[in-house]
Amino acid sequence: MPGKAKISARFAIALVAAGVLCISAALGASTPVASDQAALERNFDALIQPNQLRDWMKLLAAQPNHVSSPHDKANADQILAWFKEWGWDAHIETFWVLYPKPVSETLELLGSTPFKATLQEPPIPGDSSATATDPALPAYVDYQRDGDVTAGLVYVNYGMLDDYKMLQRLGVSVKGKIVIARYGGGWRGLKPKLAEDHGAIGCIIYSDPAQDGYSIDGTYPDGPMRPPHGIQRGSVLDMGLYPGDPLTPGIGATKDAKRLKMSDAPTIMKIPTLPISYADAQVFLAALAGPVAPPAWRGGLPITYRIGPGPAVVHLAVKSDWEQQPIYDVIATMKGSTWPDQWVVRGNHHDGWVFGATDPLSGQVALLAEAKAFGGLAKQGWRPKRTIVYTSWDAEEPMLLGSTEWAEQHASELKKKVVLYINSDSNERGFLGVGGSPDFQHLVNQVAADVVDPETGVSIGQRLRAKMRIAALAPTASEHTRTEAKIAADPDKDFPIEALGSGSDFSAFLDYLGVPVLDVGFYEEGHSSGVYHSRYDTFEHHSRFVDPGFVYDATLAKTVGRIVLRVADADLPAQNASAFANAVSDYLDQVKKLANDEREEAAIQAKLLHDHAFQLAADPTKSSGLPTALEPVPDIDFTPLNDAVKRLKSSAKSYDDALAKNSAHLSGSQITRVQALMLNIDQTLAPENVGLPGRNWYKNLIYAPGRYTGYEAKTLPGVREAIEDRRWSDANRYAKLTADALNAYSDRLNAATTVLSGG
Repeated sequence: MPGKAKISARFAIALVAAGVLCISAALGASTPVASDQAALERNFDALIQPNQLRDWMKLLAAQPNHVSSPHDKANADQILAWFKEWGWDAHIETFWVLYPKPVSETLELLGSTPFKATLQEPPIPGDSSATATDPALPAYVDYQRDGDVTAGLVYVNYGMLDDYKMLQRLGVSVKGKIVIARYGGGWRGLKPKLAEDHGAIGCIIYSDPAQDGYSIDGTYPDGPMRPPHGIQRGSVLDMGLYPGDPLTPGIGATKDAKRLKMSDAPTIMKIPTLPISYADAQVFLAALAGPVAPPAWRGGLPITYRIGPGPAVVHLAVKSDWEQQPIYDVIATMKGSTWPDQWVVRGNHHDGWVFGATDPLSGQVALLAEAKAFGGLAKQGWRPKRTIVYTSWDAEEPMLLGSTEWAEQHASELKKKVVLYINSDSNERGFLGVGGSPDFQHLVNQVAADVVDPETGVSIGQRLRAKMRIAALAPTASEHTRTEAKIAADPDKDFPIEALGSGSDFSAFLDYLGVPVLDVGFYEEGHSSGVYHSRYDTFEHHSRFVDPGFVYDATLAKTVGRIVLRVADADLPAQNASAFANAVSDYLDQVKKLANDEREEAAIQAKLLHDHAFQLAADPTKSSGLPTALEPVPDIDFTPLNDAVKRLKSSAKSYDDALAKNSAHLSGSQITRVQALMLNIDQTLAPENVGLPGRNWYKNLIYAPGRYTGYEAKTLPGVREAIEDRRWSDANRYAKLTADALNAYSDRLNAATTVLSGG
């Protein structure tokens, strides 16, 4: 540490207090923050200046910063320079990934009234969209398959599995057709995948104003929502198989890495796909005939929504430059004073689709504020006990490339050293949102109780609890929402955090390495989705509508900074095992209910088919079809999981009780042994040689993104998705494999309990 020979007394005391606080958090105690710890955190807060976050965003969002753009590399260099200026040991790590760049795109309606889609967004005067000198990407989705096709058009609503079941009921086929789907209902990459699975030869995706435009609020620049010619870019890589570089699954995409042939890469889509605006989509949809769309399929455009096919005929052509491109991860390290080989890793990405002000730079400037504040504390004499690693990822938008390649390249070291990975991405005004590993749920609650909401003056935890309680009053509130409300109403209980699947840079850590993660942000009141992945996600939009004054971006920095600080300085593990055990118990109840519901659905449908009910209920003047008959659902042997969860709950309680009873009297040797047992306990849930059926990159048997839901988490995924897909042998097999993983977790808890109890 430059200029300091020893830690000042004030910060030495605060350092000890930080460890004491995190011990109490691990115990589930509700004791208030120690005064010295509170002083340290107030000092950290004082170093967070919203005006600095504003200035950083204005600079980083000045030009388009997509992968391969000059500004993306310039931003990486600038972030590296800042880290070094603030006292971090920092470097850029470069990977080489397959990244297609658009060469030409065409989408046109043929016939007597031809129309050609614009495929680019007009600039808005006074906005960065009008002042930038670098070109913006046109309407484009990465990793679609290039092609030139002409065919009739079919509207498929969201283009999800249930929508194709409805088309089957309506007697409409998409085979040999181009489909048009609206955003929503599931992840965009499933839309071309499911279209191709059902025989379509092209896919168009548009943003409907019912979800993403004037039906919600005023449109930009008068309001925050997507204007008529706004386009949502994105990736359609089949991340349900694996994220990251499609040519190097499971290994880092270094310059000399062994690569698949592009023709053998299973995650690249098979049909050409383009996104368009709702102004252009209206022309294509209005040209459709055929049956009127069901009520749930009708959006906010002033037309009669029809399904087709035809008479509209569409020409769709896409050509890309499929070359390897360099990507630039910025890695900064502050070495720990006591346990340098235990790491707390913090990340956010710096690449965007165009200017990327809210997504991702709102989270990026929060990360920078934290890094600068930690550098300031270090200059005053503080030093973390554990090593802190700050990461600014590149190429998240094409599908988590920067973080995935880094995690794959350093997998062995990360599995040995990482205590917790903390992620953020977009951020806006509103309520705290946290997802991740439930064994860190109590720590999140402790932090949330100590951070002040900048607009209400209460804690961010208190405001979130109020929101959860109100949500239960809605007539459509689920049983899950009502249960959460009851928990939130009790100040002695922790509000729950959400399960995570994928969708941001935590994925490789959680799903592949089995490392515990937290994903943190503020949401809901800034309407940032209104310009998501468009040319209008600019500094001006963010500062006017999403987070005026940058106060919630600063609050994100204060929130995550506390989590980093408390985990880095805790003398004992920060996990609360009972929170994890209770969550898994809930997941098992859900899966058993799913099996019963599927069994009942199959029985009801069989009776309806037998009674010819579908034919009798159909309109005889219109085409229709029968649903595919469902197989009867056999009994599934949940005994191994039932026994494992029962044992897990007992082991977790014993561990938490032993930690609470004995933490003040542990020797240095005991602390070292407990740390060794708990450091990588979550990796027992991601056994190396198992993986999920058909996609073994995903190792975690408790959490994964759904194969046909996209980012959304599937808990106990091996069992749950086997039931959903009616793979009964897999359901029984993964019930046993998941039980084995949970028993390994319990074994580790029991060993730690023995150490805590003096054994």
